[in-house]
Amino acid sequence: MNTPEVISIGNMLVEIMRVKLDEHLYEPGTFVGPFPSGDTPIYIDTVARLGRPAGFIGAVGPDDFGRCLLDRFARDGVDASCVRVLEGQTTGVAFVAYFSGGSRKFIYHWRHAAAGQIDAGYVEPAYFARARWLHVTGCNLAVSDGSREACYRATRVLPAGARVSFDPNIRPEVLSVEQVRALCLPVIERADVVLPSLGEAAMLTGAASDEEGCRRWAARGKTVVLKMGAAGCRIFHGGEDIRVPAYSVEEVDPTGAGDSFSAGFTVALLEGMDLPAAGRFANAVGALAVTKKGPMEGAPTRAEVLALMARS
Repeated sequence: MNTPEVISIGNMLVEIMRVKLDEHLYEPGTFVGPFPSGDTPIYIDTVARLGRPAGFIGAVGPDDFGRCLLDRFARDGVDASCVRVLEGQTTGVAFVAYFSGGSRKFIYHWRHAAAGQIDAGYVEPAYFARARWLHVTGCNLAVSDGSREACYRATRVLPAGARVSFDPNIRPEVLSVEQVRALCLPVIERADVVLPSLGEAAMLTGAASDEEGCRRWAARGKTVVLKMGAAGCRIFHGGEDIRVPAYSVEEVDPTGAGDSFSAGFTVALLEGMDLPAAGRFANAVGALAVTKKGPMEGAPTRAEVLALMARS
């Protein structure tokens, strides 16, 4: 069995998107895709493209959309030996529309597709023998009881010294805030790095602001990275508050940028960068991710990241 260095788990989807702005999903229009997608697949594919041994736990159907995802993993070097192809299931799909003000609307076929069928039995302890990092997201805690238990089990089978990162990536429109907090708490307690987007630190901690929420987590020994999109990021660690500006690029598609950012931060810490340098590296990865249409298409190589940093 392969034993990768960085492992993630969860929702293997393809994304099919409107070609034009302001085309609602409830009316006829044009689409482009499929593009390989899913928050944790984007993360792990970016880790692999940046040169670290990466593996994934998940499920697809025996269909062309599943092939789309598995082909991308194979091309970019993600180990998929713990990805199951489920007979009688279809691969998950997300449909997305973009609007002029910058908003997006999604329709997901996931919970009842192959991606929603994973459970704790997918998590084989031997696969984690050499793992140094596990990445978990909130949406994979919320999709089903089985997916949640798989994520929890993954945090428990890690070898001593392995680190966990957690990206909340969960919305209270689906569950109440109280339910979201309860689902996320066991992983937050175990996490070494927490990577909230705007609004999530306040929501999950009950703090009056994201800054206060991030400081609460940092006071408990966690490295907290507040992702702020075009404004860059803020890193809270102990008493430090490090502000790292973003890189200026032309945005084509913002989907997946936060997941690519998280991958960049993981790789930076594994390679011993200090926190300001890790923030700069991750910002460059996230910036390049938005420059191509499709959530995984902009995932950069290390050479592309270094070139952007050198130009800036």
